Amino acid sequence: FFFQNNLPTTSPSLLLKQQPRTSTMVRYSAAAFLAAICMLSSNGSIGNFGLVRAAEMTEAEQAAETAAANAAAEEMIEAISTPYSPPEGSSAFAYEAEVNKMLDIVINSLYTNKDIFLRELISNASDALDKIRFLSVTKPELLGDTPNLEMKIEYDPDAKTLTIRDTGLGMTKDDLIKNLGTVARSGTTNFMMALKESETNDISQIGMFGVGFYSTFLVADRVSVASKHNDDDTQNVWESLNGEASFHVGPDPRGNTLGRGTEITLHLKEDAEEYLSPYKLKEMIGHYSEFVTHPVSLRQIKTIQVPKEKDEFDEEEEEKKE
Repeated sequence: FFFQNNLPTTSPSLLLKQQPRTSTMVRYSAAAFLAAICMLSSNGSIGNFGLVRAAEMTEAEQAAETAAANAAAEEMIEAISTPYSPPEGSSAFAYEAEVNKMLDIVINSLYTNKDIFLRELISNASDALDKIRFLSVTKPELLGDTPNLEMKIEYDPDAKTLTIRDTGLGMTKDDLIKNLGTVARSGTTNFMMALKESETNDISQIGMFGVGFYSTFLVADRVSVASKHNDDDTQNVWESLNGEASFHVGPDPRGNTLGRGTEITLHLKEDAEEYLSPYKLKEMIGHYSEFVTHPVSLRQIKTIQVPKEKDEFDEEEEEKKE
C-alpha cells in the first residue's frame, strides 16, 4: 500500500511544545499506527485520507487484513487511553526544586552520550557493595542470608526493560525519599553551577557530583527502584515518570524479593531499545566495570534448536518399517 495524504502539515516541534505534562504513558509502534489508519479509512472516518491498493485482494485476504488492522488499532488505542498507575499503596512526593531543574536539563540534553547511565548505575551499585562489605568486617551477621556481594544485569526485549540488581547495603523508605528527590544535596547545586559555567548541556560528568542516578532518564520513560535495607523490615519501591515533577514511594507489592540490596528497572524509551542488545550491553559492562572489584554478570537470552522428541506413534511406525 501507499498513502495519498491531503491533510495540512503541521510542524512536529510545534506539536510537541503544545503538549502539557500528563501522567499518561503513550507507547505504540508504527505498525499499529498504520493499522489504525487502515481501520478508520475503511470505515470512512477520515475524509481527506485516501488508501490506494497496490494490487487487488481476495475476499479472504481482505477479511484477514481487516481483522489484523482492527486488533492492532485496539491495542494502540488501549495503550494511549490507559493512564499511569503508581505502585499500589505508595505515596506521592514532590522533587526538591533544584532536583527538578536538574531533571529538566537531563531530559532535554541532546548532545550527551546516553551510555553514561549504565556507568553511573554500576558505580552506585559498586559503592553500595563496598559499604556492606566494610560494615560486615566487624558485624558479619549483616550479610544474613545474602552473603554473596555481586551485581546482576538483565534485559527483557518483550517488556522493553533493563534491570540492574545488587546485593549491597540497600535503602530504607526514608533513604529512598531523601536520596532520590526531596532533600537538596550539595552535588545537585554544584552540578548546576558547573553546567552554567561551561555554557553547555553536556551532562556526561554528572557522576562527579553524586547525582548520576538521574542520568537514567536519558533512556527511560519510567524508572523503578526497589530496595531492602537491614534496618527496614519492608522492601520498598520508588518510582517516577520521565518529565514528572513528583515520584511515588511505598511498600513493594511483590514483597521481599531481594533479601538485601537494590534493584533498578528502566522502562526504556522507543529510541533507547539498543540497550536491549546483549552485544551492546556486554561491551558497555566490560568498559564501565573495568575497575569494579565485585563480580558483574549479564543474564542473556538465547534461542537454540533442539531435535524433536519422538513420540510412541513415531517409534511404532519406525519399527513397522524395519
